Amino acid sequence: MALLPKNVSFSRQILPILAVIGIVIAALFIFRELPDREISEPDREPAKATGALANADRVAGAGLVEPASEIIDIGSALSGLITDVRVQPGDYVAKGQVLFLVDDRAARARLQEANAAIGEARAAINEAETASATASQQLELYREIDDPAAVSRSEVIRAEGDASAAVSRLQVAKARLAAARASASSARTELGRLTVRAPIAGEILAVNIRPGEFVATQGGGGGAPFIQMGETRPLHVRIDIDENEAVRINMGAPAIVSPRGAADQQVEAKFVRAEPQIVPKRQLTNSAAERVDVRVLQLIYALPESDTFRVGQQVDAYIAARGDSGE
Repeated sequence: MALLPKNVSFSRQILPILAVIGIVIAALFIFRELPDREISEPDREPAKATGALANADRVAGAGLVEPASEIIDIGSALSGLITDVRVQPGDYVAKGQVLFLVDDRAARARLQEANAAIGEARAAINEAETASATASQQLELYREIDDPAAVSRSEVIRAEGDASAAVSRLQVAKARLAAARASASSARTELGRLTVRAPIAGEILAVNIRPGEFVATQGGGGGAPFIQMGETRPLHVRIDIDENEAVRINMGAPAIVSPRGAADQQVEAKFVRAEPQIVPKRQLTNSAAERVDVRVLQLIYALPESDTFRVGQQVDAYIAARGDSGE
């Protein structure tokens, strides 16, 4: 090149130097952008078995905390406006305690009408009974007269007709009374259905209705149940065991349970029952290696009394395998 001295070659001297500088710059750039491969402690301790199960044959499973009664979705038998909600999440209610009220003015009006009809029917019965007694006495007097000329045949026929009509009016009045009582009973039943009560003693888990909202019999807003409740004393945990591992379970053995993300907090849960059906897996752990196309055996365990667990919480569980008691 004209700008370089005659004894300097660009292709033999300058270009190799530029190439070496480029390689050094590229190496520095690559080295700076490499990910940090330094080994560090995990943010949270992974689940692990401890104690007697630490070195024993065991089966692991994921579980979900639920009430002992399972979750009960409370609805309304009749549609209408909510006039009062008497519970809130966290309340513990007794069986039969009022949870919420639906507008009952129409039902109360029908009950008043039925009660008025009952009173009217009773008055009609009294009148018909009096008329029937009077007509019967009059007819009996006519029949006791020995002289046929003293009473005409037409008067006797009229008395017989009056007695028969009085009996018919009494029957009609009694039928009206029965109908009025049936209407009153129906209105009282409807009033009872508009007052929604707790089916069992338990804890209120969720309240999805507010006073003034209109509720329909098929569900609340967005299809959510009006109120959710359940028996939380004690809590149960539903543990999913892969069907391939189900045959290894030592049925009846206790389970070591820890909350998800808190492996150091472990409790021993007591076996309650095994569900009779193997069902598709619905409870997911979001693990990258998790299989979702499997069926699981569901085992129910009772948790000891503790403030650690809440309904809906995910847990990790370990159960002794068959042939190993875990003790």
